[in-house]
Amino acid sequence: MAEAQVHQRPVNTERPIPGRARDAYFDNAKYLAIVLVALGHAWEPLYATSRSAAALYLLVYAFHMPAFTLISGYFSRSFDMRRDRLQRLVTGVVVPYLVFQVAYAAFRYAAGDRPDLSVDLLDPWFLTWFLAALFVWRLTTPLWRIVRWPVPLALAIAALASASPDIGSTLDLQRVLQFLPFFVLGMQLKPEHFALLRRRAVRIAAVPVFAGALAFAYWAVPRMNDAWFYHTDSAETLGAPWWCGMLMQAAMFGCSLVLTACFLAWVPGRRAWCSALGAGTLYGYLLHGFLAKGSRWWNWYDAPWVHTPWGAVVITLIAAAVVTVLCTPPVQRALRWAMEPKMDWAFRPARRCSSTGPTVRC
Repeated sequence: MAEAQVHQRPVNTERPIPGRARDAYFDNAKYLAIVLVALGHAWEPLYATSRSAAALYLLVYAFHMPAFTLISGYFSRSFDMRRDRLQRLVTGVVVPYLVFQVAYAAFRYAAGDRPDLSVDLLDPWFLTWFLAALFVWRLTTPLWRIVRWPVPLALAIAALASASPDIGSTLDLQRVLQFLPFFVLGMQLKPEHFALLRRRAVRIAAVPVFAGALAFAYWAVPRMNDAWFYHTDSAETLGAPWWCGMLMQAAMFGCSLVLTACFLAWVPGRRAWCSALGAGTLYGYLLHGFLAKGSRWWNWYDAPWVHTPWGAVVITLIAAAVVTVLCTPPVQRALRWAMEPKMDWAFRPARRCSSTGPTVRC
């Protein structure tokens, strides 16, 4: 089940523009979201033995990747085919995707999960799906800026994807299309929309909403197929009629959007100790995948104490601490060559324009 899940960079992979101060609110949001990704992976092995852990798991999966996707869409609003932005798309998305597709394949082989060392660059594995999705979404941003009703159109595409069992696994396209509405919605948002979410009244209202969502998740654990939250399969693959998938897309979009709004309402807007970690969420996202998978393959969850209430608390604290360390500046400096390489050597120098009288020649 874990391979069908996410999880999340989520996050803006472009380097900050020199001279422009980072927004502490979004850095805090990205850090908190990546912690939720790690907690979701840590709670998954507890799903079958603890209904409370399963309820928390469902609650987190209802909004943590939609939140990541929405934030990524917000930071992709200005993306176009300009040279420097295409170059950052390659160095900040494509290169990490290729590096970690290879690294995960080697890890799987070394851990005995696969009999041979093979790499399929068109079939994202585990966490790399988000990088493939981000690449596709950003390339389509010019389209979403010119259509009249971008979000309804993206929702229609997601609904059709859910009703189409033959899309295939290339670039995890089913998940790319089903998460698309959140990316497109993020593109439509403006700073004032996030300011509205941070009003005191919204923050107070978010408390009973989350409490109600947790209660519903507790009720739904034995009654609902949790695979709906992963957006990896069509309705027919999940044993439901095709039209049910279209309805579920609308329902899940509404549910995830409300919970994402509540999550963003709680994110602190001031600079905090975790703000500096917001720039390293891609590192925490991709690196914690080795531990998330290794913990299953090496039977770390077989110890009886893990499946006690205090054991679940310890696992939660460990997961949060580990992903926090993986987002820190020392880790960023050590692995920037793989995550955010400059790669000036790989690109042709920009052509300089010269003016000749009334004309400009490039």
